[in-house]
Amino acid sequence: MEMSLDNLSSAQKDELMTSVKQQIALANAQELLTKMTEKCFKKCVGKPGQELDSSEQKCIAMCMDRFMDSWNLVSRTYTQRIQKEQYKG
Repeated sequence: MEMSLDNLSSAQKDELMTSVKQQIALANAQELLTKMTEKCFKKCVGKPGQELDSSEQKCIAMCMDRFMDSWNLVSRTYTQRIQKEQYKG
């Protein structure tokens, strides 16, 4: 079964694009959380146990903050670059 976008109304196309953008945003958020968890756990937890000690908790909190700051910086820069490219075209 082949679906053609030509048969969709403008409102249906807009709704479809909004849905796709939301799914992409959700996938990006899940990827961010997974990568941040992996990297910060590997960096901060030497010997996994029943609970995190205070230094591990502090390390993880700082690692997550730095990871989010970096992610936000890259995202802003990427968005600005895309916008500049669109205005040139």
